[in-house]
Amino acid sequence: MIEAVSCGGVVIHKGKVLLLYKNQNGRYMGWVMPKGTVESGETFKETALREVKEETDVDAEIVKYIGKTQYTFRGNNDIVNKTVHWYLMTSDSYYCKPQAEEFFADAGYYKQHEAYYLLKFHDEKQMMRRAYAEYNEMRNKGFRTKLN
Repeated sequence: MIEAVSCGGVVIHKGKVLLLYKNQNGRYMGWVMPKGTVESGETFKETALREVKEETDVDAEIVKYIGKTQYTFRGNNDIVNKTVHWYLMTSDSYYCKPQAEEFFADAGYYKQHEAYYLLKFHDEKQMMRRAYAEYNEMRNKGFRTKLN
């Protein structure tokens, strides 16, 4: 079994959540949140910010760590046990551009209920809900920087 670690972001701008649509060679892969593999020498925060930037061209800011998800899948030669560390992030703009090299065909910001419906994976739906609850709680307490 191979152990793999990735980091990603639940990016929110003005109450909407950033999602990516993956379509590899005409094959539906689903809607996901930006995430990717930790590179040598990187912190988890650095990885999360880099992956958001690479996959969506969004400049985001980390608000807080919101937890991790774990899942297992069959790779080319072995079973992969993956852990993904997630961060609540905010952005100043709706601008985004999907990374074509990673087979992302679309990217955009969606209302929470739309994002929940679109997301392909249950663990990402749960992490998005957790991040959104944190986002709303911080807004209600008057935390203003990029949350509005």
